[in-house]
Order: sequence, then C-alpha cells, then structure tokens
Amino acid sequence: MDPTHEEIRALVEAFYRRVRSDPRLGPIFERHVADWDQHTERLTDFWHSLMLTSGRYKGNPFAVHRAFAGELDMDLFDRWLSLWQAATQETFPPELAARFQFKASRVAESFKAGLLFDPAARDRDPGVTR
Repeated sequence: MDPTHEEIRALVEAFYRRVRSDPRLGPIFERHVADWDQHTERLTDFWHSLMLTSGRYKGNPFAVHRAFAGELDMDLFDRWLSLWQAATQETFPPELAARFQFKASRVAESFKAGLLFDPAARDRDPGVTR
C-alpha cells in the first residue's frame, strides 16, 4: 500500500522533531531553515514525489544544499539516515518503512557524491591509486 500525503507529512514532521533536537544536525538546520512550516510542506512534496512519482516537488535540492556544503561531512549523512530510519519505523509498518529507508539511502549517496566529492583530493592523497 502506498502512503497518503498526510502520512508522508507525519513522517516528515516526526523526522524533523528528531533533527531539530540533534546536537549536530539541529544547529545546521536552524541556521538554514527560516520557515519550518514551509520547509515541512516542501519536504513532504519531495518525499511524495520520490515515493509516488507524483511530481508534486518542484525544486533543485542540490542547489539549495550547495550553499552550505562546507558545513557538511560524511558523518552528518549517517546521522541523517539514522534519524530518518527511526522516524520511518515510528510512522509506518516495516515494509513501507523499508521502502522509505531505501530511497533515503539513495538520496544520501547522491548528496554525498554531489556535495562532498572532491576530485582534487585524489591528487593530494598519495595513497589513492588511479
């Protein structure tokens, strides 16, 4: 069964409750989210589009996050995924939670590659082979 818009919003709200209280992620989000209601609705549309191919989300998440990519690191993505997993398990039955977790892991990998990958680092690290 597919999630409803209201269920996806409940997931996004549960997730951001965790994020906002997280000692590492919370301050980053607080610096960059001016309107939490608007942000929650935008991310609800994002997940609705991702899970149901609805086309509700209109935006460029890479462009938004690129502005503060210097504040991000690999560990933050692991924290993000851990909080997302907890929120999905709280909100959905195991099978649906697993679908959301799979999509989130793909999003995280994309963001890591798009925001944190530094090809010049290969030239600086003598241990990296080509």
